[in-house]
Amino acid sequence: MAIQTYTAGTVIGNAYVSSGNTAVTFMSLCNYSPSDVTANVYIVPSTGTAGTNNIVFQNLPLTPGETYQIYGGQERLILGPSDSIQVTSSANFSVTTVTSYAQI
Repeated sequence: MAIQTYTAGTVIGNAYVSSGNTAVTFMSLCNYSPSDVTANVYIVPSTGTAGTNNIVFQNLPLTPGETYQIYGGQERLILGPSDSIQVTSSANFSVTTVTSYAQI
């Protein structure tokens, strides 16, 4: 198991990129700013780009100090080589992500 952290900005960025075949076992988004924000989360295939075809959360509201868990428990998201989870937020430096994953 390994952990990847990321701070989202107003431009879409890679919260996690799979190196080989991996299983995402946990992912959370946390608003550590003093203001309400929203976040978008995309699951993007290696040859694709983030957009309406692969968005899984659009304008997810996060109040100050709130953490939202996307994957956890017995859930798994299986990603192939260079597939990615990409995130953007409505305000720079306001949302952090934590992703736990394992090689399979």
